[in-house]
Amino acid sequence: MMALKWGSPPAMAMETKVTKSCGSLRASSLIKVVADGSSGSGFPSFIPKEIEKIRDPFARSLCRRIVRLPVLQTEVSESCIMSSCVKPQIRSEINPIVLLHSFDSSCLEWRSTYPLLEKGGLEAWAVDVLGWGFSDLERLPPCNADSKRYHLYQLWKSYVKRPMILVGPSLGAAVAIDFAVNYPEAVEKMVLINPSVYAEGTGNLAKLPKIVAYAGVSLLKSFPLRLYANLLTFNGISLSKGLDWTNVGRLHCHLPWWKDATVDFMASGGYNVVSQIKQVRQEVLIIFSEHDQIVSNQLATRLQTDLPNATMRKIPGCSHLPHVDKPNHVAKLITTFSRYDHS
Repeated sequence: MMALKWGSPPAMAMETKVTKSCGSLRASSLIKVVADGSSGSGFPSFIPKEIEKIRDPFARSLCRRIVRLPVLQTEVSESCIMSSCVKPQIRSEINPIVLLHSFDSSCLEWRSTYPLLEKGGLEAWAVDVLGWGFSDLERLPPCNADSKRYHLYQLWKSYVKRPMILVGPSLGAAVAIDFAVNYPEAVEKMVLINPSVYAEGTGNLAKLPKIVAYAGVSLLKSFPLRLYANLLTFNGISLSKGLDWTNVGRLHCHLPWWKDATVDFMASGGYNVVSQIKQVRQEVLIIFSEHDQIVSNQLATRLQTDLPNATMRKIPGCSHLPHVDKPNHVAKLITTFSRYDHS
């Protein structure tokens, strides 16, 4: 049997006495365990109320499944970050799929593709990269590349526990490469979608005075800028869909710590993985879109040349985030690649 059903907890929020294991450390404490839903609408209590403005049925459905799990914050501390993700409901004989997201986004980016992967019998996790998404960052941790990498490793070590097929779109591809090079035992294969991996960090943005950086981040959150980015990202979508998808893409920005976390990431210098690319030893599938207006197709071709073991597949008639507007095509490519045993 390819996939076995896991039991799902009842949709509720509860406080309970738990003993949490964070890596090699154990600590007993009273924590709030937030399951699949706690409000009358079924959305988790930590999801911003602006979710009610969203009409996309796939976004609303996946949002109801977001949970927070305790993940170790540092090697020298027992404190944990309540980290947001969508957990699989099935256990597969194939190694699990772990889905990252692009810059300043969330696991809701996978709203259309995630159910197709599950339907195909894959054990899929959709996780929020530290500093973005819906994790509890009230006690603001560092949100630089090192912290993001360590956080993902502890989430993998505590919950995923098997070599994974790591999927990274856009900047998420840089997150995936950085992780795979530093923790090769955790990654069996990678799928990189319209990968943004040749930018050398945040550049001069890291040198901005804090007051200017906060002003820039406030602009990044603004609805008009996000709407423009959506219309650029998705070719030919209607204005009504563009408006709704803008609300989906900025939902996590309504959390009170989003601005601080984003400024911290920018000031840290961001991701610069150029020197790591040729160190990747895993098999890699590069998916690129025919009409990507954000990342040049020439960079995907360059990446295939730079990686020791990579193949490429093109999605026609599509732009920067094919897992949003061409989910069937992306799900098929990921499923086929996951099941293929090169050995």
